[in-house]
This record gives sequence, structure tokens and C-alpha cells, in this order.
Amino acid sequence: MTKKALYIFNPEHDLALASGETNYMAPASARQMASELALLPMWYAEEGSVVLAPSAYNLDYVKKIQELLGLSVDLMTEPELASERNLDIHPWGWDIAVRKRLLDLGVEESELPSIEQLDKLRSCSHRSCAVELLPQLQLGACFCGESFYLTIPEEWKSFVESHDTCLLKAPLSGSGKGLNWCKGVYTPSISGWCSRIGNQQGGVIGEPLYNKMEDFAMEFRSSGNGRFDFAGYSQFRTGGSGAYEGNLLISDAAIERNLSEYIPVEEIYKLRNRLEQELLLRFGTIYNGYLGVDMMICRFPDSPVYRIHPCVEINLRMNMGVVARHIYDRYIYPVSTGAFQISYYPSEGAAWSAHKEMEETYPLEIEQGRIKSGYLPLVPVHKKSSYRAWILISKSVHL
Repeated sequence: MTKKALYIFNPEHDLALASGETNYMAPASARQMASELALLPMWYAEEGSVVLAPSAYNLDYVKKIQELLGLSVDLMTEPELASERNLDIHPWGWDIAVRKRLLDLGVEESELPSIEQLDKLRSCSHRSCAVELLPQLQLGACFCGESFYLTIPEEWKSFVESHDTCLLKAPLSGSGKGLNWCKGVYTPSISGWCSRIGNQQGGVIGEPLYNKMEDFAMEFRSSGNGRFDFAGYSQFRTGGSGAYEGNLLISDAAIERNLSEYIPVEEIYKLRNRLEQELLLRFGTIYNGYLGVDMMICRFPDSPVYRIHPCVEINLRMNMGVVARHIYDRYIYPVSTGAFQISYYPSEGAAWSAHKEMEETYPLEIEQGRIKSGYLPLVPVHKKSSYRAWILISKSVHL
């Protein structure tokens, strides 16, 4: 009997990993994001699968998208979960908190990864793994990047004081979270932050700051039994604080063209091949699912002017770049391009009015079952919504 694939959007995963607690309770904003964007996995789920979400306000939307674009993905609610057997479960990311939640909902332990497996995964998600990998990816003059795992107060202090500007990172933290920007002075607040993070997570990561021109990522899929495949590129944008803002919806070939304005494309292929080998070595039998390696194109005053920082971060989980890749490849008309964005609106009604305005300004045009132009919300939007996930498609949309 084939297993039914079940997808779960748990964006609090990185925070749950950092806490390491079985009964981790995410902050209200993360819980709200998880509930309002619960349907996001329907855009990358395999055909015939189900997405865990409350039916009350999601069902109409699912039916509408099934009719519009022929998606063959259905809803499953939490009460229905207990009576289902033989599930192949795909959360956004695996951690002991989501495992406990599924057990509490009646999923059998045999269908879940063991605590030992998840502990191993947590240690592989620690940013010290990216620090270790980075030197293996310095494949010549077109590459750059340094990163240090600092474990004692003397190292924290001397690292900050020896750089005019630098970035300290918590080894486990959410997107754009756990970052501390320093300007050469080891202040009491930086010292307190380092002590707190060091006590919880073993140390802090120290990195020089680079003159970043572009954010991009290489996405891979691991089978968990020694197969590792390249799954595409992601070109994305982050805000000033480092938090994710959105992705370009363009082909892999178009992303290669964009990157090759800075770096010869052969160097990009060389990196991709080396990365596949290195990731297979480290995670090939430990991890089953998508993973992304975030990178940057940086500018330098000397030659070569542009270089790739090949490993800013490794995400051993589903990520927005893979979501964007799936949406473009499956649902966007070949000559169209666009943008995929997650937006947050703190004041009530703001998300709703932005949604209505875009719906009116950019009517949806579908040809041959694919989106040619216009605006489409990827999850339902309501008057009380704070989060929107949406795409805007045209012949040439830029983030």
C-alpha cells in the first residue's frame, strides 16, 4: 500500500530547533504565521497529497485553486489525522516539538523519526557546520568568505575588536533572527548577548561584513539513502536586518544569466558539483528532503571585483527558494516572470486592503493552465489576516 504524503507548514521550526525543547511554544507571531499560511505547502506538494490545515476558511480557496490550475492536493484537518494510517509526513522542518505535536494528534510513533535522528539533524543544522564547510568551497580567485565558530569570551571580544564592522550569529536561530551587527566595540550588551547564546548553544559565529550585490541559493534534494540531486537555483531578496523578503520567479537559466554578469558560469557549475559531493558526504544518510545553501555575490575593490561567498548558511529544511522554484516551474507561463513574496501587516485590515487593491490592479490571466500575468494570493486572505503569501506575474516583474 502506498503511503499518502502529508505536508505541514511549521515556520517556527528554526526557533524550535534553537530552543531544543519538546514542549516548545512559539511566539504568537510565529503561531499566527503558521496558521494563516498553513496552505503554502500545496504549491510544492506532490500530486495526490494532503496539507494539514483547518478547513473552515481554507476549503473554498483550495477548491478555487484546484479549478483554476488543476492542483490535485487536498486538505486534512487535525481531527482527521488520528484516523489516518500509513502517512509519509513532510513538515517544513523536523524537530522534536513538531514530533511531539504529531504524537499528541494521534500519529503513530512508527511513522515519525526517532528522537536520536532528530538530535542528529539538530546538530547538523548548527551553523558551525557551515563554518566547517566554507573552506572546502574556496575553489579559486572567484570565491570569498570567512566564518569562525567562537566558543570563549576572549575570542568574542578579540573578534569584534579586530573588525571595524562584523556580524555575530547565534548558531541556531530563525531567518534574520539571532544576528548581532557590531562596529568594532565590544559593548556590555554584546558581551551579555554572547554569554547568553554561548551558554545555550556552545558558542557564537563571527563573520566579517561583505559588500553584498546579490543573494542567491542552490537548492538540493536528499533521498536520505545516499542520493543527492540539484533541485534548482533561488534568487531572493533580504531586508536590512537579514530577514527574507521575497524571490524572483524566473527560470534556472535566467538566474544563471543574472549571476554570470558577475561570475563566469563555469565557476558556478564548479561550485555546484563540489557542493553536491560535500553535502552528500555530510548529510547523505542523515537527512531526507530539500535543503538550501544560501550564497552571495560580493564586490571587492581589487581584482576579481566580484566573488561568490559560497556558504552563508545551510538550511536543512524546506525553504522559500524551493517553493518559488516549484511555483515557477509548474504554474507560470513560459515567457512570463514575476515575484513571490511573503508580507507582514501589523495593523488589522491592512493585509486585506492590500490584497483587494492588487486583485483589482492586476487581474489574473491564465493560459493553458498556467499563469500568464496578474496577482494571485497563495493562501486565503481575510479581514483579520496579518500575513500574505502572494505572487505577481508579468512579462518582466522585478522584486
